[in-house]
Amino acid sequence: MSCHSSVTHLHVSPVGQAERVPVHLLPCEIEHNGPAQVSQYFTATMKDHKGVKAVSFRGRGLKGQEICCPAGYTGLVLKDTNKPGSDQEDRIVRVSSVFDKLTYWNLDNPPTSDDTVVMAMDWPELAEAIHEPIDE
Repeated sequence: MSCHSSVTHLHVSPVGQAERVPVHLLPCEIEHNGPAQVSQYFTATMKDHKGVKAVSFRGRGLKGQEICCPAGYTGLVLKDTNKPGSDQEDRIVRVSSVFDKLTYWNLDNPPTSDDTVVMAMDWPELAEAIHEPIDE
């Protein structure tokens, strides 16, 4: 029996120099990897009412909210540098841009504190509390 494994190498050296970009988390799968003209086709039609954003994407209404990364954290947008169709097992990814906030979108429901992405942003603080030494 053989065991095959691959390794992903992350090059983070240019994080401080990386461009800050707006990030949108959409409730769908888009078969495209690469830059998109978000400001031309998406942001311009966005409406904001009491902190809830609304937009229509390909005829479907989306409701969203902007959330910040936890204090002390920076979001990374990574780019796989391996060529498409490459049979190379090890992957190399590089930081292409960074973000400190993102807008996430729900298909039919307005954003709530129970949304998984909102709860995920609370995890670093929760993990710190769980792993903190207990004083006896």
